[in-house]
Amino acid sequence: MTHLWVRAEQRPNEDRVGLTPEGAKALIDKGIRVTVEESSVRAIPMQGYIDAGCEVATENSWPSAPADAIIFGLKELPEDGSPLPHRHIMFGHAFKGQHSGRALLERFKAGGGTLYDLEYLVDEDGRRVAAFGYWAGFAGAAVTLKTWAAQQRGETCPPVGAYPGKDALIAELKGEIAGFDAPTAIVIGALGRVGTGASDLLTEMGVTVTKWDMAETASGGPFPEILDHDLFINCILARPGTPVFVPRDALTADRKLTAIGDVACDPDSDYNPIPIYDRATSWATPALRVAEAPVLDVMAIDNLPSMLPVESSIDYAGQLLPSLLTLDALTTGVWGRAEATFNEHMQGV
Repeated sequence: MTHLWVRAEQRPNEDRVGLTPEGAKALIDKGIRVTVEESSVRAIPMQGYIDAGCEVATENSWPSAPADAIIFGLKELPEDGSPLPHRHIMFGHAFKGQHSGRALLERFKAGGGTLYDLEYLVDEDGRRVAAFGYWAGFAGAAVTLKTWAAQQRGETCPPVGAYPGKDALIAELKGEIAGFDAPTAIVIGALGRVGTGASDLLTEMGVTVTKWDMAETASGGPFPEILDHDLFINCILARPGTPVFVPRDALTADRKLTAIGDVACDPDSDYNPIPIYDRATSWATPALRVAEAPVLDVMAIDNLPSMLPVESSIDYAGQLLPSLLTLDALTTGVWGRAEATFNEHMQGV
């Protein structure tokens, strides 16, 4: 019997989960055994999984799970160097030359396990079957707007945290921008899920949004229009051929722009379209100041959907469930393609 083991997340500020109780019941009804670890932080309560018929395991007990169990989590495992003998479903961040990714692949080699990377679960046409994009854009635009509001008060953006739901986030934001004239914003990548989430949040807050996508950036730049907005939200992943949206000389240029939200958040890439900053920001320090007079702050948090763990979990789990329902056919379809990608990147490890 196929056995899916849902582990507790161990990364700080990570309350999401990739399977809801309703999804767990669907898997069990399909004949898939489901074990769910207890979790002190998971946004969706444990009782729902118990009611669905899941088995319960102790928090972080996955290393001792049965050898045939498929371990399912979202974010990184503890970097303790231990061999990984199981099959794992997670975001591995190991296939784009990342230094930590090499170490992870070496652990799989040592243990004989397999990584089914969630970023590389694709359909026959190469499209990802599930993504957190909408809520990344929604939360990223919110923190960028928080950054702008703090600037209006002569401050820097205070720490952020998780919210019980989007209504709580919106209510807090409305209080922070009350009394200020609404800013203008430009969203690049506006036709995608990330850009749609960003645009929806900004529109909800009364911000005038200029929406750009591939057609508007096909010329390759420069794009002085970006500097004519108060906020810029980047929703385009760095890749070869990506134009530079905000060059270094923008730091000293005549500009209206004071807050950038780099939702794509890839400062280490050679193709970073915003090469004015060099590191991700954090929940404790959401914005990095890169210029003064006028100020320019960059928000580049790399786990933005975790700010809205309930909405983002339900959305993502719903997208992923059809693929999870085919776990009893691991050598074909989405799982077969993911394993082939893993094996390709294991060559030379």
